Amino acid sequence: MGGHWREKGGVRSTAYCPPPLEKRAPGPPPSSPESTSAPDSVALRGGVLPEVTEDVTGPAGGGQRRMFSLLGATTLMLVAGAPWTLPAAAGGTNLKSPENVEVHIIDDTFTLRWDGSDPAGGNVTFSADYQVPRNDTWLKLPGCQSVTSTKCNFSSLKLNVYEKVKLRVRAERGNETSPWHNVDAFAPFEKAQIGPPKVHLEAEDKAIKINISPPGAKGGVMWALDSSSFTYSLEIWKNSSSAEIKTKTVYPRDKIYKLSPETTYCLKVKARLLPRKIGAYSPVYCIKTTVENKLPPPENVRIDAVNDIYVLKWDYASENMTFQAQWLHAYFKKIPGNNSGKWKQMPGCENVKTTQCAIPQNTFQKGIYLIRVQASDGNTTSVWSKEKRFDAQLQKSVLVPPTINMKPTNEVSLRVFIGAPEESENKSVNQHYSLIYEVVFWENTSNAERKTLEKRTDFTFPNLKPLTVYCVKARALTENERWNKSSVFSDPVCEKTIPGSTSKTWLIAGICAALLSIPVVTYVLKLFLRCVRYVFFPSSKPPSTIDEYFSEPPLRNLLLFTSEEQTERCFIIENTNIITTVEETEQIGEDHKKYNSQTSQDSGNYSNEDDSNDSKSGEDFPQQEAE
Repeated sequence: MGGHWREKGGVRSTAYCPPPLEKRAPGPPPSSPESTSAPDSVALRGGVLPEVTEDVTGPAGGGQRRMFSLLGATTLMLVAGAPWTLPAAAGGTNLKSPENVEVHIIDDTFTLRWDGSDPAGGNVTFSADYQVPRNDTWLKLPGCQSVTSTKCNFSSLKLNVYEKVKLRVRAERGNETSPWHNVDAFAPFEKAQIGPPKVHLEAEDKAIKINISPPGAKGGVMWALDSSSFTYSLEIWKNSSSAEIKTKTVYPRDKIYKLSPETTYCLKVKARLLPRKIGAYSPVYCIKTTVENKLPPPENVRIDAVNDIYVLKWDYASENMTFQAQWLHAYFKKIPGNNSGKWKQMPGCENVKTTQCAIPQNTFQKGIYLIRVQASDGNTTSVWSKEKRFDAQLQKSVLVPPTINMKPTNEVSLRVFIGAPEESENKSVNQHYSLIYEVVFWENTSNAERKTLEKRTDFTFPNLKPLTVYCVKARALTENERWNKSSVFSDPVCEKTIPGSTSKTWLIAGICAALLSIPVVTYVLKLFLRCVRYVFFPSSKPPSTIDEYFSEPPLRNLLLFTSEEQTERCFIIENTNIITTVEETEQIGEDHKKYNSQTSQDSGNYSNEDDSNDSKSGEDFPQQEAE
């Protein structure tokens, strides 16, 4: 062993150099403590150990200095003797993390899948951890430790399927490991998919009984709270090349009717959990229906409420038959398993000879029931009829006719409002039934009716005649035909439409035309009155145009005489052989006198001037008469 020391400021430093572990080339010893005490000077694969400690106790502590030097040398030798452990602790660099890590959950089967690299040398395994809420510790994932494949099943892990969980996975090879690949937190229930259900079939002559078990293993936790909430969709077809596929919604325990005897049918079923989870189809199951039964089952089963009793009715073609009826709570249909022992005998409907029976209403409390009927001739019994769904609460309710309000609008239309009667607003019928309305609309002066079905309670009849009376009435119907309930019609309500825009236009045009025609009519009437007055009430004085042609007073007096004037017409007789008639007029209204003369000795010579004028006038008249 060898060493050296030096003093600096009253403090003596000692460096201890153990014998070399490996043979090294000769060289000068370290020249200063600073260069030998650096961590980088440690030989990890064997070699020289530099000085590792300093004595700060002074000259009196030589023994302690020597012990500390030995401990430091021993520690460095251990580190130098196990250099292969450092790469594993550092995480390694030759392995890559798994890629495309995915979690697949179907029912209660949990699978973790990934893509892993296959570096040279092989022997790579994979391990996974998990972490749950309220716990920051990563725990080993059961079923996913040191697996050689690129998937693992961790279904054995008991998790709360509604809480989020974290996963991580890495690759391992010997002491080397890759970095972790972390999977985003997820809730198993949200990620889970619905698997195919299990199906069991039983054949009848014209029907197939189907029993469906919910998806998942018995006692599984994924669908434990939803097993009765599944709905099932079924596809069924005849086992032939050109068969038509029919889709039906069925209960877990149900029956498919209206099939053909001795015919092979195939079907498959899938489950659905509302609102958005849809499962995978089951395998295809096939079964052959049996030979047709000698007695057909009763048909058209129905039930009516009459006063305080229910009347159950059905149809059957044969006579001299005995019938019985049974009932079952409808919720049993949603429970998987055999429920044949849960049907109960209908009171009052056992071994009846008619196609109806009376049931007291207190037999059924509030709820939904299923009813079926069977026929028997004493030796042979038919299969059960198609099950009739029956709601006791709704069956007791009676639909009340709605109330109607109607008012005209500006577009020559009538707006109709339909409401429930006040006395029935609080009745359960309005809460449980989905109603539609049959509306009858007609013109008050016509027998032609217009019928419509309306789901709305506020609608309009457009394009009607203006100023016309229309009437409307309505009744309530159940929207679902299986209830087959309706009310009586309401009382008719009538309303008159208002004038339309066209009528107003014509009215304004008529008023304007009347106002414009008043001056024209006045002018025409005035002309007409003037003509009437001119014709029937002439003036006594003739117009001036006529007066100028009769300027001589005797002629004027001849034509325009008055009642006081006396007119004498004289004729000069030149030939005594000619008979001349002289008419004398004494007054207006007196008779005329005629004088005949055979001869006359008077020459008729007159000396005055007037007589000569009269003679001339007398000569003119015979000429006019001759003409």
